[in-house]
Amino acid sequence: MNWFTPENIVAMVTAVFGLVVPTVGAIYQRRSPRGKRIGYRVQMDTAIGGEGRDRQGTRRRLVRLTTKLPRTTNASLVLLRIENDGTGAIAEHDYTNPDKNHGLTVEFAGRTVEEVDVIPDPKATHLLRHFAPGNGSGGMQVNGNTIRLPRVPLNEERYFKLLVLLSGGHVGSEIDVTGDIQGGEIKRTRSMSVDDKPRSFSKAALGVMGALAAGLVALASIIIFRQPDSTPMGCVTGDLKVVGSTAFAPAMEQLADQYMRDCPNSEIRVEARGSTEGVRELANADMDSSSAMIALSDGPKPVSYSELRERRVAVVAFALVVNDRVNIKDLTIEQIRAIFTGRDIINWKQVGGPDLPIRLISRDANSGTRDLFRRRILEGQGEPAFTSRDCVNKDSKQDTIIRCELSRTSEVLKTVARLPGAIGYGELVAADNSTGLHTLEIGGQAPSIETISADTYPFTDIEYAYTSGVPASESLAFSFLNFMTVGAGQSILSSYGHPSCYSPEGMKRCQP
Repeated sequence: MNWFTPENIVAMVTAVFGLVVPTVGAIYQRRSPRGKRIGYRVQMDTAIGGEGRDRQGTRRRLVRLTTKLPRTTNASLVLLRIENDGTGAIAEHDYTNPDKNHGLTVEFAGRTVEEVDVIPDPKATHLLRHFAPGNGSGGMQVNGNTIRLPRVPLNEERYFKLLVLLSGGHVGSEIDVTGDIQGGEIKRTRSMSVDDKPRSFSKAALGVMGALAAGLVALASIIIFRQPDSTPMGCVTGDLKVVGSTAFAPAMEQLADQYMRDCPNSEIRVEARGSTEGVRELANADMDSSSAMIALSDGPKPVSYSELRERRVAVVAFALVVNDRVNIKDLTIEQIRAIFTGRDIINWKQVGGPDLPIRLISRDANSGTRDLFRRRILEGQGEPAFTSRDCVNKDSKQDTIIRCELSRTSEVLKTVARLPGAIGYGELVAADNSTGLHTLEIGGQAPSIETISADTYPFTDIEYAYTSGVPASESLAFSFLNFMTVGAGQSILSSYGHPSCYSPEGMKRCQP
């Protein structure tokens, strides 16, 4: 291997200067002791949709959370970092403002807070418990343009971030963080502008810094000209496995394909084997495997998997489907329950349909869709035991009805379309795009964006993404989750009829 390439030589020289600069800066830069101090800085303040300018005045393509965002909302997204940048730890009793439950107040001039997500320092994820209210008081509170933050203890260099969705006002309007620290201060931290008084450096320090900058420019020039197909900004390379829901698999496969096209050095594998199986695989994986794995579940995980961390992704809708030879368009909840007990209604003529025996085409025990059907439609009652392995013939002459179990949503839809008298259930968009069958209204309610978002159509739930602990901010899992929930992946979710939990249509429905 040739170590004396131009980029290696420049990198080695630059590294030497990189070691010298901090030493010289520590000796010659005049600075006073900071004591206890909380600093805050706005890392992002951007409109949602369209085109505009960032806080430095540079024209940028703005973040688009959804293609259906109403223009009148003037929605914007702010990422605010709050950190201990002083020289001592800050305890809860160091906050001295009169409110005993809260330490800091964040105000957004002229704008209204719609939604807040707390992103902890990966090295201090335990801080999240301070934001949950207790006994009706404390925790994080939101009122109009104000967020009141709890008394969060922060060791040196620890931080947390607030991802805030706002409406009204305009991007760049004043954002203030106020509070009192005993023997310390709350201070905005930012890059110096032309109006700031510059810090004094010696000529030697300035010379070293100039040489370092020249080395970095030279190294960057070599890399850019020799590697024209560099990875796009924001991408993370590596391997990631996505397991779980088969109903959500079509949207997930397109999300993975799009991310890999944007980030060619990443590899994302989608292995859909059912929500229950996916969550179980993640919970049982070793540390190395689980850090590169996401589990998708139709509805919440079992409470026993307390170590898994959730992110609400989208609202997902399902439908009852029947073979086209069954001329039924609507069933009441009571009729559906009577059909799926396998005893009371066993022929379609009993509900005004043709003289055809009913065949129940169900999902297996690993299915989140089946569990949702049990919770939402069957009032918590389970389906009867399966009586057929091929969905055509009964396994025993004593069985009164044919009921079979299949492992994937696509298999259920194909089987219902193939067998006269068959009824089953599956993800709504996949059902709408299938031939040989049609969807049923439930008690006169047909699924639509309005009924799904308002929870008036009963066969819906939230799609959850689970990780083993909080993923590191530099990991592929963290990057892909952001792409899927607050990035360009939202338009893909919308195309599959899944309102994102961060869109106006899905936000209210996804609240805990």
